[in-house]
Amino acid sequence: MLVLTRKPNESIMIGDEIEISVLSVAGDKVRIGIAAPREVDVFRKEVHAARDGAERPAEEGEPERG
Repeated sequence: MLVLTRKPNESIMIGDEIEISVLSVAGDKVRIGIAAPREVDVFRKEVHAARDGAERPAEEGEPERG
């Protein structure tokens, strides 16, 4: 894992097309902004995990019941 320190209004780049910006820091909360091409899915980790878990049974070929 790469760990970087950024201040508000500073950014990092992922490749040439994804920019992560620190918008503000207040107490223990950090607001970030993500600029990415529309074809790149961006989700909070817990949402991604829930989507992945919901899609997995169909992908694994689980038999239909009914």
